[in-house]
Amino acid sequence: MTLAATLRASLAAGMPAVLVRLAEAKGSTPREAGTVMAVTADAIYGTIGGGQFEWLAIDHARRLIADRPGDTRLDIPLGADIGQCCGGRVALAFEPVTADTIAALEAEEATEKAARPDVHIFGAGHVGRALAAAFLPLPVNVAVHDTRQTELDRLPEGAEAVLSAMPEAAVATARPGSAFVITTHDHALDFMIAAEALKRDDAAYVGLIGSKTKRAKFKAWLAALGGNTGALSRLVCPIGAGAVADKRPEVIAAMTVAEILTALTDHRTAQGERHARPATATP
Repeated sequence: MTLAATLRASLAAGMPAVLVRLAEAKGSTPREAGTVMAVTADAIYGTIGGGQFEWLAIDHARRLIADRPGDTRLDIPLGADIGQCCGGRVALAFEPVTADTIAALEAEEATEKAARPDVHIFGAGHVGRALAAAFLPLPVNVAVHDTRQTELDRLPEGAEAVLSAMPEAAVATARPGSAFVITTHDHALDFMIAAEALKRDDAAYVGLIGSKTKRAKFKAWLAALGGNTGALSRLVCPIGAGAVADKRPEVIAAMTVAEILTALTDHRTAQGERHARPATATP
């Protein structure tokens, strides 16, 4: 449930709340400007960075909820006076939650969601489900594709399930900068999806579950079909093959999520640098 939805339910239940926004962040701070947190008399939703300054913010918000006098803005240096050593300075804005507050927050959330990168997981088996669960709290849009409704029904709540007889077709319609991670129950289907994903030179990540042997078989299959084996340099296979030699789905998922988040960040950075370059003058 989003923060806006949580606050709408709180308001409907007659529980007042205060939205705390990190209005300014200067120097070294735990979170960036724009970060929000909601406080009720007995609950906290989200975080503006933790530590003593967050507790000061919570206490101040609850003073306002209790109709005790208090400013709607606080300027807090993150130094020894409050037991923190970040060294930066933050300005916090406090706003009693109303229907208008929630509507504005919903608009912000929609804008933020639209700007998130997309991750397409193919296969809703053990690893696919573990990946979906690991991605749910992260700032990405996740869709899980499978040919089996019974497996999609086992996804964690909140995961987008896509039933498709031809999941490989979803690759062509994905947004630029998407990540594709392939974990189906069928090697032939894995290969078809991976081949389609490698045709996308704008993909941020293409990963295939398996082993070095499976990678070699995929290369031979691709060559036999006249595919571009040079694109294999962009294929991560096996996925999640870091220093932790553990084949449990949850461990593979954790390692793979780290790979994908790094790839998404690198891709966005590269795209930003490319767009920032001045155009070359034509002679």
